[in-house]
Amino acid sequence: MIETSKSLSISTQDQAFIDRIANRIYDSGFVTAAVFALEMVKPLALLGSHTMIFFGPIVSAFIKADGYYRAAELFEEPRNVELLITKVEQLEEAQQNKQTEKHSER
Repeated sequence: MIETSKSLSISTQDQAFIDRIANRIYDSGFVTAAVFALEMVKPLALLGSHTMIFFGPIVSAFIKADGYYRAAELFEEPRNVELLITKVEQLEEAQQNKQTEKHSER
């Protein structure tokens, strides 16, 4: 278990799952759009989670949905959505710092 400053406890497996999703978002190049969308839907996390569970059998019939139900359960809590947003922003900031260092070396 990992404890954060906001008394958020999350298992290391869930942490790794969120990191994997954050990396996928970052690799897609849609960081700003993803962060904007996640911030918009964060208050509706519980409703979105229940909607995912409702449509789960239909979704899993058509696509390979590894981690679909895990995501539905994990993102039921708005603080986990906020954790995902934070991870994506950290990846973006780290990349910007690398680019700044490269430009300052020239």
